[in-house]
Amino acid sequence: MSEGADGTPQTPVHLDLETAEATRSLGARLGGLLRAGDLVVLTGDLGAGKTTLTQGLAEGLGVRGPITSPTYVIARVHPSQIGGPDLVHVDAYRLGGGAELDDLDLDATLEEAVTVVEWGHGLAEQLADSRLEVELHRSGSEDDDRQGRTARITGSGPRWQGFTLPAELT
Repeated sequence: MSEGADGTPQTPVHLDLETAEATRSLGARLGGLLRAGDLVVLTGDLGAGKTTLTQGLAEGLGVRGPITSPTYVIARVHPSQIGGPDLVHVDAYRLGGGAELDDLDLDATLEEAVTVVEWGHGLAEQLADSRLEVELHRSGSEDDDRQGRTARITGSGPRWQGFTLPAELT
């Protein structure tokens, strides 16, 4: 459980997502809630839907795509097409630690963009006082895109203090 700005625990929201499309749709709805300066930390199993969720976030933010995993380039910037914040999409899977994340100089764009860090748990928390943490898990085999996923969404810090997901997201 994450702590809010005053140290009180924030209650995570648990969602069942039946398909990859449901994961992408959740991302699109979350993307509509995000604003410049927001940090989203994605964690979960390999193939659990982190990039799929980010594709939805990008749709909700109205940024230029395509959104693919930045595993080898580490970070990509997707400019807004609608005058909103850009999306900075980071894959921390191959990073050796916080120093390598610092080398990406993400703090230079953090306040003007929405920053999404896949595999960011234990690394990306240092980037901002507030963050939205999304933990994804598959509930079936990696080969079956129709199988379900679960999402656990937790807000942390002043930005998300007292925040509850709108009913249409749950």
